This record gives sequence, structure tokens and C-alpha cells, in this order.
Amino acid sequence: MTFTTRPELLGTHGMVASTHWLASQSGMAVLEAGGNAFDAAVATGLVLHVVEPHLNGLGGDLPVIAQRPGEEPFVVCGQGVSPAAATPERFAALGLDHVPGTGHLAAVVPGAFGAWLAMLEAHGTWSFPDVARYAIAYARDGFPLVPRVAATIAQVADLFRDHWPSSAATWLPGGAVPAASARFRNPDLARTLQRLSDAAAAAPSRESGIEAARRAFYEGFVADAMDAFCRTPLMDSTGTPHAGLLTGSDLAAWRATLEPTVSARFAGRTVHKTGPWGQGPVLLQQLLILDALGVGDLRPGSVELVHAVTEVAKLAFADRDAWYGDPASADVPLEALLDPARAADRARGVGHDAATQWLPGDVPGRTTPTGHPGLARAVAGASRDAGTAVAAAWTGEPTLGTAAPRDVQRGDTCHLDVVDAWGNVVSATPSGGWLQSSPTVPGLGLQLPTRAQMFWLDDGLASTLRPRTRPRTTLSPTLVVGDDEVIACGTPGGDQQDQWQTCVLLGHLLFGLNLQEAIDAPAWHTTHLVSSFDPRVLEPAGLHVESRLGADVLAGLAARGHDVTDAGPWSLGRVSAVARRGDGLLRAAANARGMQGYAVGR
Repeated sequence: MTFTTRPELLGTHGMVASTHWLASQSGMAVLEAGGNAFDAAVATGLVLHVVEPHLNGLGGDLPVIAQRPGEEPFVVCGQGVSPAAATPERFAALGLDHVPGTGHLAAVVPGAFGAWLAMLEAHGTWSFPDVARYAIAYARDGFPLVPRVAATIAQVADLFRDHWPSSAATWLPGGAVPAASARFRNPDLARTLQRLSDAAAAAPSRESGIEAARRAFYEGFVADAMDAFCRTPLMDSTGTPHAGLLTGSDLAAWRATLEPTVSARFAGRTVHKTGPWGQGPVLLQQLLILDALGVGDLRPGSVELVHAVTEVAKLAFADRDAWYGDPASADVPLEALLDPARAADRARGVGHDAATQWLPGDVPGRTTPTGHPGLARAVAGASRDAGTAVAAAWTGEPTLGTAAPRDVQRGDTCHLDVVDAWGNVVSATPSGGWLQSSPTVPGLGLQLPTRAQMFWLDDGLASTLRPRTRPRTTLSPTLVVGDDEVIACGTPGGDQQDQWQTCVLLGHLLFGLNLQEAIDAPAWHTTHLVSSFDPRVLEPAGLHVESRLGADVLAGLAARGHDVTDAGPWSLGRVSAVARRGDGLLRAAANARGMQGYAVGR
């Protein structure tokens, strides 16, 4: 018998799994009251915006993959685009060779709210005031502040006091860092959500109410406040104050889109991901190469398996770094990248005995941008002088840089999965709008997304900065569709999201573990890739593993040339998942690492 941190949940009415217990239970309350999975997902996501502000926010980003029973899966793209004024030349005029990881210059259109509304209108049954009331109550009346939020605020408290007064007013009540587990309120965010809810309630129908809330955000009081705030120069990670490029016109011109998924076959199922404006296809590339390698014949948790998965990840992520970007603005050779014949050819090049060095992607008939100066900087492991000591502690992803305590460094994103009794399934990865990466918009209680840091300013890549273009993000929900099961899953983790999901999917689809067993199994990931966040660095041959793999496995990996970091026994991955079996039975599981994620259902 395999012992797990908690049981895999089984039921018939509905299941919700997310990275915070309050969000999961809010979504379950919607299902209990008769809402469907789309209604529950929106309620869950809005609560995540309130209770995990260091990991996501109402002004952040959002990709969703979902399916209605008997229909094709689809993507809701809530990844906002770059401002119309954002060009490499504009940054060069400021004396910058990169987009800073924090502050106004990194802002793109906040897409999460628009994506929730688009999904609610098209596939939900509840009104916006009904799904928003849980988040409004937590923001207004308070919620328990998880220790990592308190630690994050403590890490940037001096920045707030010295440079970001609106953030200090929101996150330092009474001028002090709030204590872990304290009851924390965000009254400005509560008022923002309530005004949006009131706009919806005043409309004559559910659909027109949703549109009224959208207009209030993207063309009304929220957009006006964001526009005005971006005109104010504030300190960022360059060590110099800058005003922003984002305008109200950028917000008004943008709408969330519903679009097809990208998919590949693996282990008798079809795995669905977003397009290459996210890193989702990199999971498909890994699975195709691993299938060609026949990794199902290897022993779970063995040196041979971890080595093979790591080497395959290097190849897939090299393709991501060379070729991925917004296909609406760049020519991305996705068909060639997902060609099973190419995967088989890549599999033949995977060495069994030694860790390889970083390799750029190669696509037949295409020239790989190996001379790209941005990639060259990353390969060299170059980091930038942030200009000031305080700036050096808060660059890039909400990891707070190397100066932050290790438990704070792990934070980055949220995730949720929902399945209902009718067979609707949703997987969503809200992120961005982090309290520590962008100053709080006065009066709104939220922050702007800083995804523009994922663009390159050099010519030559699909991910080079262009006006009104989606950055190539790391956000990567997953839907797996088979004859006997549909699975929705995902995880926070930045560049690690599609590595940790690979570990879980191999465990479940190839090695017969149930969802909870697969999530609890030891995880690993390579850092032998170009970081998506400022500073853009690469750690050659880097491999982080959970020590539960065993000392002999860690030693065997080191002997093959991997630069092994023992990350501790329970440290990597925050995967959650729900599923619907062919007989209608529902399942759910959530990660125990960090003691925060929970699955609920009946």
C-alpha cells in the first residue's frame, strides 16, 4: 500500500482543488449552491486574488483551459498585451537594454479580470455579483495572512516606505509589517470589487451585467486610475524611477479571447495546452520525446528516469527559448516543433550516460538565432547591476532575488482546477499583479502585471518586444482527455511548471499512481534553461531534486555530470488536479508542500 499525505478525493457532485484552502472552499460553495464548474472557477480565482496577493492579483494575468462535456477543449486567453508605446527603441532612449523586472515599465494590460468575465459570460450560469461576493467578503472583513505573504511584505517593507507609498499604505497597516496568521484586510480592493459588482447589478441581465463590469474595469474607473498612476515616475529594479508606458487606451483596446488549444497524443490520451504565447507546448514536446524514448519501461524515481526526463527538458526548453512567442505577431514553427518525427529524431540524440550542455533549438529549414545577444548574455550567466542595494533584492519574478529567504523565493503563481457533476472541467493558472513587483495602484488595492520583463529588446526572436503583443509567459494549465478519464491539472512554478507537471503526468499515466500519489511522489527540475524573469540567467547542468529520491539516486545523477542541488524532502512543485472518470466518478488531489493547497469535494 502506498501512503500519501492525504487521500485522493472521490465523489459525484463536484471537486475543487487550488493552492489555498479558502479559495477551494469558496468554489465548492458555488457548486453546492447549484453553480457549474465555470461559475465555481471564477469565484475560486477571485478569492485567490485576495488571499494570495504575493502570488497573483486582480490586476494580473490568466490562461484557462476548459471543456464542456462532449465538446472540444478551449483556451481562454487572459494574457494582456504590451502597451502601444512599448518598443525596443523606447527602452533604448531610456538607456536600458532590458525590461526591468519590477515597476511601471514592466506593465502590460491586466488580463485576468477580463478572462474570468469572458468565461463566465460564455459558459457560466451565475451573475458577476454572485461569484464575486466571496472575494469581496474576504477583502472587506479580513482573511488569515499566510506566513509567506507576511514574509514577502517584510522583505520589501523598506522599498515600500522609501519609494512606493501606495504599497506601504496597503500592505503595512499602521506602518508595520503584518504578522503571520494575522487577520488582514484590503479595504481598497474590497471597494474596487464592490464597485464592479454594483455596475453589474445595475444592468438588466446577467450578460449585460458582466459586460458592465468589464467596461468599468477596462474603460471606466479602474482604467482611469491605472492610467493616471503610470504617469508617475517610481523606483524600479534599474535603481532609477521611471513612469510607465501603459495607458487607458491600451486597456480599452484589449479583450480576452477564446481560442483553440494546442495538443499532442501521449499514453493513449490527448494532452491540451495553450499556444506558444505561453510555454505550454513545451510540455507537449517533452512528452513526445519521452514517448519516443520509451521511458515507461524505466523504474519510477530511478537515476535512469530522472536523467532521461532532465535531458529531454533541456531540449524542449531550448526550443521554447529560441522559437516561442505570440503567434499573432511572430512566425512560430509550432507544427514542426510538435512533429512526432522530429521528436523521435531528438530522442535518438539523448545521451544515457552524461548530462549535456545547453543546446539551441533546431527546426528543419529554419535558422536558429544562436547569435542572439540576449541569449548570449543568459548563457554566460550574466546578471545586471541593479544600481542600488535595495533594487538588487527585488528583481524579476516575485522571488525577491537571491537576497530573499529561501521560503520566500519559492512564491510565484497560483493554480485551480474544478470539475462538476455535468462533466464541465476547468484548469486555470492566475498569476501576476504581485504586491512585491509593482506598486499598488492608489485607491484600487491591486497591482499591475509585470510580464513585459519576459520580452527581449534585441532583434531576432519571436519574443522580441513589439507593441500590443503578448509576452511569452510561463503560465501553463493542462487538460488531458482520454476515453476513460479527463484530467485538469497545473502548478505554480515559473519555468518549472511544465517540468513538475511532467513528473506528475508520468507517474499517473505511465506508472499507475493515482492523482494524489503522483503529486506526492518526489519531484525534480532542471535550471539548464534561460530564465524567463529578470535577471535572465542560465545555470548549466543545474538539477534540483527532492532528497526523497534517495542518496544513491542523487549520487548517480551527480556522477552523470548533473550539478545536483538537494532541495529537501518536500520542496518542489505545487501541483493540483481534478478528474472525471468515464463512469462519472469525480476525483481530486492537491499538493501538501507548503501546507496551503487543498482539494475539496463530495
